[in-house]
Amino acid sequence: METYKKWVRRNKDYVHSLESLANGLTWLLPERFSASEIGPEAVTAILGIITAINEHIIDTTPTQMHVGPMEPNSFPYSLCISAIKDLETLVEVAAQHYFGDNKKWNFIAVTEATKVLVRLILFRNSGYKMLLHGGETPNIEKHSDFSSSQHNVGGFPKPGSRHGPNGLNPWNLEGRALSALSRFGENARMSSDPVWLRRAGHQQAIMEPPSSAIERPTLSMILSEKGVQGALFLMGEVLFIIRPLIYVLFIRKYGIRSWIPWFVSLAVDAGGVGFLTQVTKSRDGGKEQHYHLTASEQDELKRRKLLWALYLMRDPFFTKYTRQRLQSTEKLVEPVPIIGLLTAKIVELVVGAQTRYTYMSGS
Repeated sequence: METYKKWVRRNKDYVHSLESLANGLTWLLPERFSASEIGPEAVTAILGIITAINEHIIDTTPTQMHVGPMEPNSFPYSLCISAIKDLETLVEVAAQHYFGDNKKWNFIAVTEATKVLVRLILFRNSGYKMLLHGGETPNIEKHSDFSSSQHNVGGFPKPGSRHGPNGLNPWNLEGRALSALSRFGENARMSSDPVWLRRAGHQQAIMEPPSSAIERPTLSMILSEKGVQGALFLMGEVLFIIRPLIYVLFIRKYGIRSWIPWFVSLAVDAGGVGFLTQVTKSRDGGKEQHYHLTASEQDELKRRKLLWALYLMRDPFFTKYTRQRLQSTEKLVEPVPIIGLLTAKIVELVVGAQTRYTYMSGS
């Protein structure tokens, strides 16, 4: 295993190219959306898991900066979530093949419940930080105002703190010097490309030894520090985490053609994003609350809003409206030699993907 890890880390660009090519070719596999698609979905799931493992290996590359022991009992939650997401479509296809359309939702619900449980554990263990891409991307970017301070609770500073970032006293000579060096390092990192910045930050967070002086925020600490605002933030994240499970349970009860699951899922999505937006924009006594989203968290909030477009692809809206528009467009360009053929293939892929991926997408 160590030999494979070294090879992946030395050839990461080559590995990324192979993964992109393989994942692209899976959409062209025969019978991808036919009655017997267990084989193609199994191939897709295996490739997805291998990709997630390789990314985890690259992200955990040791560096010369590592001078302390790794955090004990650390569990790769992000890798686990990625593996579950890659397996859930295979579970659906296999359950539908062997148990039928109605009973397959029992297996899908179990899969979604497992994913919710892992995400809730990750949410708690991360100190109740916002989950990025459903927990697949570690949220290690520090809050600019209160980074790494033991007086910071989930982005909420404790009042009366005299210590600056990194727990230093800014009023003595040593504190001023180390604070200046810290700000210089932060400014230097901000000039890098954002993608590699997050990866570098991820590696640093993994390799740095844990500090006993930093207290992990707890649920009671957040609620006591920010009260209603802290509760709204927690509710917003929890709604985002459990939304796919709620959607699947309502589909299981009312059926995929019912509008009830569609509206309930949309309401949960809107409520979660609304709570988070309210927390970040709320004011107290004419002053903004001391909860500032990092750049990654702001991007995540935008991503969640953009994912609302997926409701155009979810039944019954898709069957009643979107599909008719796609088919009319296909008939319109069908006489055109090349464009007609490509459009027909795109519509086929969209219709096929809609039956498998839209209920879980964005989760």
